[in-house]
Formats: sequence, structure tokens, C-alpha cells
Amino acid sequence: MGPTLRSMFEQTVAKYADKEGLVDLRLGTRWTYGEWDQEVNRTANALKASGVEKGDKVSTVLFNTAEYATVLFACMKIGAVFNPVNFRLMEKEIEFILKDADPKVVVFEKATAAQIAPVAKEMTSIEFWSIDEENLPYAMNYYERTDGVTTERPVCELDENDPYAIMYTSGTTGLPKGVIHTHRDMVDQALIMTACLRLTENDRGLTVAPIFHCAELHCAFFPRVMIGATNVLLHHFDAPEVIGTVREEQITSFFAAPTMWNMMLQEEFAKEDFQTLRQGLYGGAPMAPALTMKLHDALGVQLLQAYGMTEMGPAITALTEEEQVTKAGSAGRALLNHEVRVVRTNEHGPAEPEEICKPHELGEIIVRGPSMMKGYYNRPEATEEAMYKGWYHTGDIGSFDEDGYLWVSDRVKDMIISGGENIYSREVEDALYEHPAVMDAAVVGEPDDLWGERVVAYIVKKESGVTEQELDEFCTSGNRLARYKRPRRYEFVDELPRNASGKLQKFKLRERSKTLSE
Repeated sequence: MGPTLRSMFEQTVAKYADKEGLVDLRLGTRWTYGEWDQEVNRTANALKASGVEKGDKVSTVLFNTAEYATVLFACMKIGAVFNPVNFRLMEKEIEFILKDADPKVVVFEKATAAQIAPVAKEMTSIEFWSIDEENLPYAMNYYERTDGVTTERPVCELDENDPYAIMYTSGTTGLPKGVIHTHRDMVDQALIMTACLRLTENDRGLTVAPIFHCAELHCAFFPRVMIGATNVLLHHFDAPEVIGTVREEQITSFFAAPTMWNMMLQEEFAKEDFQTLRQGLYGGAPMAPALTMKLHDALGVQLLQAYGMTEMGPAITALTEEEQVTKAGSAGRALLNHEVRVVRTNEHGPAEPEEICKPHELGEIIVRGPSMMKGYYNRPEATEEAMYKGWYHTGDIGSFDEDGYLWVSDRVKDMIISGGENIYSREVEDALYEHPAVMDAAVVGEPDDLWGERVVAYIVKKESGVTEQELDEFCTSGNRLARYKRPRRYEFVDELPRNASGKLQKFKLRERSKTLSE
């Protein structure tokens, strides 16, 4: 019998029972690994008392809380399948996921109650547990359900190939799909990332990105648990609070999406605030090279990038600290035991894995590795298409350079074709990020009668004075962009539509541009 996430957690508890394991700043809770394990056992037995058996699903609609971390490992103790739901989704989207996943129990909090209430009243076969002290007619109280329950370790036969979670994709292109990961998938991912991040039991990690998302959970949280490091939870991201917490809790490592790093740069801080921080991990979305340089200069922090997607665990490549300047803009090289290829695209179906592109030739990125999903829940046709011939087809366009570094140019669906020329939105966005007045940027194509599509840029400004003409001149100066690639229209907005993991929801911008052009 191979390793499981339950055995991973329990091995850490055995080695570091008296070491600080979980800190929830919202609750003021500080648990040793031994104390945390007792709470996990208590919650696992409470779930069993509510009829949750091996293979049943348990959903959470929670921010970064101790209850989330406890329910997570409680599911592993009894072989239940964990289903973390994006807390930013609206009620109809949550209803879609719960109907698809069919959980026995849903755990939520006051901050998500508005979305949960109408769903709970409709889905009466599910037990809803609230972690807050609210007397809700449609929900039970989490602490009332767990109070007085035994802390004995529950008995359950668990195999490394048993499903550990169903994680719904972030839906940047439409309705989310449930990604099935097994215990062994995530033990391998945690082991790879522990080595990649060079974590030790002396590290103190901070969770600020949404822990429901696999980037934080699998690339940062699980590796810290595996090695016996301390985990500090912030309920949600707040740039000034993150800076203060890094200083006060002596944080050594944390993950944040590029947008979060950018927001921290806008705050007042001293390098001394980050003196214990030896490493920052980013991913979930590309980071413009200009932003990478600003972070390196301003914070004095070593950055490491992970590139991937939910279906792959998520990480498949990494760009190390030493490569952030010499290979700025690259996604790095393949992680241990991962195979990554760039293959020629196929207009009539999935790309063929053997149609390998030459260095600098653009094609679709495909990958296989130990943390690849087992498939999409209830979606056999989508599974077959995505995992064609045993390779996960990412839908990303990219290329390798002569040194074997991967460069991600765009999503296949985000590529703009104007006058027969392929324009990659990332290239245009990177150019815009170099302008000192640009805080955030997104580029999409909109219909054009003459050219087929034209480039449109959505800009969040740092300074109110910047104009469309100024940005247009900037893009075509200094050999930044060929003239045909430059945006033909600019729209200045207060913010860009992003999901909770920091990914741009470009389909919303395309819909907006299409409406404006009609």
C-alpha cells in the first residue's frame, strides 16, 4: 500500500506533535500538530456520525480558516472526497457545483452565507454546517456538531489510488469541470514542491491566496505539512495586513498570485518588513517581466514561479530564483518526473503528441506526469479529449528555447488573428506593463469588419493623466511591438475581471467588447 495524504499528515504529527502546526489569526488559534490532529479526528468522527462514508463528498465554501484545514484532513481520515468550492461564486454557480458533486455535507461561513442560503433551502438532502455562531434555520452549527465527539482515530481502509478531491476548474472559459485527483497524485506533487522550494521544518509559511485553489493548497500548504513547517492562515488577502503579518510572524515563504504581489508593491513598506522572507512563490497567472524586476528590486526577495493547471496538480514547470532575471518571462523547465512538449496544433481535433515543434516554433503545450488528474467528474467525453493519447492538452500556446526553457505565449482561445496575422495577447500585455502608469492590463480581440479582429486593451491606471495616445506611442517605441500588434482601442477601467485565483476572465472582456462593437 502506497502513501496517502492521511499517512503524510499522520507521519508529520508523529514527528512534530509538540511543534506549532496551524495558526489562524482570525480566531487567535495556535495549534501544535498534535492538537490539530485531535481536532481533525474529532471532525472526522462528527462527519461519520452525519452519515459520511468512504467515497462520499464533503464540500466547503470557506475562506482561509482553521475549519477548512481541519475538514480537509478529516475527509482523508475517513476516505471522504474533499470538494473545495470557490467562495467568490454566485449562488447559481455554487448550486451547479453542488448538484454535480452531490456532497453529503457542506461547510460554510458568515462571509459566504448569502450565496449559500438560497441553495441550502432548495437542496434539503444536504447537511449544511456553519462555522460561525449564527442560528440559521437551514444550517447546523459546526461546533455543535463536533463538540463532545471522540478524538479517537477513525478506522478506514485507504488506498493511494482512492480519490482525494474533486476540484472544479476556475471557469475562465465557461462552466467549471470537476477535476478528480487521487491521494498519490498529491503526495507526489507535495514531494516535488517541497524539494523545489527547499522547505524545512523550520520554515513558517503564510496562506494568503485562497486555499480552496490548488496553487495554494497543493504547491504551498501540503508541502509545508509534509515537511513539518508552521502554517499561518490569513482569512483573506489584504496587502497591508500581509506585510504586517510577514513581519510579526517571521514568515519565511508564501505563495501569491501576480496581482497580489503587484498590490503589495503599491503599499508603503520597508525592506526590513520582509527580512525573514527568504522566498516568494507566484503562479496562477503570468507575471510580466517588468513586474518581476520591480519586486526583486523593491522587496529584495527571491522569487520562484510555478506554471501549471488544476488538471496537472497543478505545477508542471518552475523558474528558479536564479533564473528570474536571465530568463524573465519564461515558465521555466519541467519539474521532476514531468514530460512537457510543444506540438503542432490541429484545427480538426486534439494535437498529436508526436508532432513536436522545433525550438522557438509555437505550438500547443502538452504534458504528462505523476500528478495528472484521473479525469473530469461525470464528463467522459471531455476527459477523453483533454487526455488524448495519455497527454494532457493544456490549450496553452508556447515554445521552447534552445536551452529547454518553456515560454507561454497565450491560451489557444486568447490568440488574436488580425489581417491573417497571429497576435499573442501576453506579448502586448507585457509591453503595456512596462509603462509606469499601468497597474493592470488585459488584451483581447474584438470583431472587425476589415481585419477580422482588432486588438483592444483594458487598462487599470496608476496615474489618472495617462492617455490612449501616450500608450499607443509607448507600445511602438523602443522596438516593443510591431505596429500591427498594438492595441487599436483602449478602455480604461477601475478593475479587471479575475477569479479568486487571480486569473483573468477574458471571456467577460470579449463579451463586453463584442457588445460595444455591435
